[in-house]
Amino acid sequence: MKIAMLEPLSVSDEIIVELSKRLKDENHEFVAFDTVTRDVEELKKRAEGADALIIANNPLPGEVIKSLDQLKFISVAFTGIDHIDKAACVEKGVKVSNAAGYSNQSVAELVIGMIISKLRNLVECNTVVRQGKTKDGLVGFELAGKTVGIVGTGAIGLKTAELLKAFGCNLLGYDTVEKEEAKSLGIQYVGLEELLKESDIVTLHVPLIDETIGLINKDNLKLMKPNALLINCARGPVIDIEATAQALKEKKLAGAAIDVFEIEPPLPVDHVLFGADNALLTPHVAFATKESMVKRAQITFNNIYSWLEGNQINKML
Repeated sequence: MKIAMLEPLSVSDEIIVELSKRLKDENHEFVAFDTVTRDVEELKKRAEGADALIIANNPLPGEVIKSLDQLKFISVAFTGIDHIDKAACVEKGVKVSNAAGYSNQSVAELVIGMIISKLRNLVECNTVVRQGKTKDGLVGFELAGKTVGIVGTGAIGLKTAELLKAFGCNLLGYDTVEKEEAKSLGIQYVGLEELLKESDIVTLHVPLIDETIGLINKDNLKLMKPNALLINCARGPVIDIEATAQALKEKKLAGAAIDVFEIEPPLPVDHVLFGADNALLTPHVAFATKESMVKRAQITFNNIYSWLEGNQINKML
């Protein structure tokens, strides 16, 4: 079989050589590309003749998928698969697996960092020190004792809850399915409206599906406390960006920390959130640590080996 890795996985060449060694030992053909492309014709060329593909988080259009007569499987080095044309995969009978769990710790840790940064005004403190000023106006808040609403109690939501519990937070949760593991961490499940009303901090950990697009919108932003913080390290379209920016500018929301947007960074210079000085913005970096990148590569290649053995794991399609 031919396996093509269409883009780099942000690990060393040595790791890729080690992980792909079994493919070569079993007489499979393995090709790897060390640059990213979004050019459809170039993607077709790279994937030509492949039985299985490895991709990360760059788009794989349906035009490419439909052009590959031998394609049977895609191993995605990412948690979400909304950057793949799923309809084309279903039409062609192509199976898809993701890299479930690779960034749970990384994302949860960034969420904690974002919350503390906002509560303790770390960005602003750095600025005033460099300007020769003092802490005047920058007295912050403790995380201990705060009520944190966790929207989405999957693996990342639960890891975040575990860290928040260590800080002494009160935990509320919202999800379509209540989990005993969540309850054992002290999460009290409530409806979304109650969670938004009662939380000092709301952190989002839901997948991007039809039901979660615009989950946090103009109407339910009004339910949040004016001194509350909103954290989004899930998917950009889960929140209404325009409405969120407006709430921040009008100080109807004390602050936000956002790692994901309606498009991938770089953002346009006139992006609506740039006008909200109480928003902490990061360039989709929550998943990106040295440790998580190695885990991601390992899971992605394990998906390939399991599929070759007739046992698809981390199945998404």
